[in-house]
Amino acid sequence: MAEISVKIPDELKKQIEESHIDVSPLVIESITNELTRVLTLRAIASKSKLTEKDALELGRKLKSGRFAELKKRGLL
Repeated sequence: MAEISVKIPDELKKQIEESHIDVSPLVIESITNELTRVLTLRAIASKSKLTEKDALELGRKLKSGRFAELKKRGLL
């Protein structure tokens, strides 16, 4: 099995040591989940017919609509 080196804040290292948690399974699960998410999104995007310009415009419209809805509800 391959090994990787990860830098973490000293306080987090201290907490891990104090709790006696084996972080290896947690790191493996986290990497696996993130990799699955990225690969799934890439697969979806590869089949998309939207251009980058189209996607940006759609995102702007969605943000604008969400802002208007939250403002209407008095949440902003």
